[in-house]
Amino acid sequence: MFLSLPVAKVEVRGLLGAIQPPTPDAFGRLMDVGLLGTVLAFTLIASAESLFSAAAVDRLHDGPRTQYDKELMAQGAGNTVCGLLGALPMTAVIVRSAANVQAGARTKASRVLHGVWLLLFAALFPAALGVIPIPALAGVLVYSGFKLIPVKEMKELWREHRGEVVILVVTAVSIVAVSMFEGVLIGLALAVVKTAWDASHVRLEIVDKGAGPIQAHLIGNATFLRLPKILDSLEALPQNRPVEVDLSGVHHLDHACRMAMENWATRHSAAGTEPVKVTSGV
Repeated sequence: MFLSLPVAKVEVRGLLGAIQPPTPDAFGRLMDVGLLGTVLAFTLIASAESLFSAAAVDRLHDGPRTQYDKELMAQGAGNTVCGLLGALPMTAVIVRSAANVQAGARTKASRVLHGVWLLLFAALFPAALGVIPIPALAGVLVYSGFKLIPVKEMKELWREHRGEVVILVVTAVSIVAVSMFEGVLIGLALAVVKTAWDASHVRLEIVDKGAGPIQAHLIGNATFLRLPKILDSLEALPQNRPVEVDLSGVHHLDHACRMAMENWATRHSAAGTEPVKVTSGV
């Protein structure tokens, strides 16, 4: 303020001037594929952010737990009103909720009053908000978010679930470096990839005692993602030896894997050896 540095500050406009209901022409764009994609993306990200925030707040207090269905219904109703008024989409924010809990809030009135204070300042004291630098608000958000990271628990998490720590760190860095929207989207994408990887984890153990049938033990989740690896191992087995396939350790066997293994068993049995014996566990 004293040096008159060119720092962006909060801009507060009149509330009535900020209300810009959509025109009839805007409703005609609802069939636009690009617009529908944006709506679905905001729905996914905003819903995920609200649920993550609610789960994080539940860990900060011992009071009533969040009713997630009611939370999403309220957010949908609120965003419908926001759209009709021409306002930005709304979503739960962990920083404000954590501030309420740390201040000793006990009831739902705390979040309602939080909005009331913001409304009063925007309506009655816009000049006071106008002296706040936007970088200062960003610093408060980053600091408040950093305090919510369980640094001590991350050491134990790293020993047991390193993938979760990687997703946490990448998501946090992306939110700070890019934006909240892209950061959460990157985190969700990484979580989906990790889930797919975990779901496709499978191990094929070959036991060959030199005499008698070769035993092939399949353990884990056999999906099409690991089908090439499974088939390569089975195809490498000698054609002149009987084979016993044990599927008792398989938690999930999708249709593609089942059909591919049946076809392999048919080809292997047709080579003049004993039919492939399969012990199924799924």
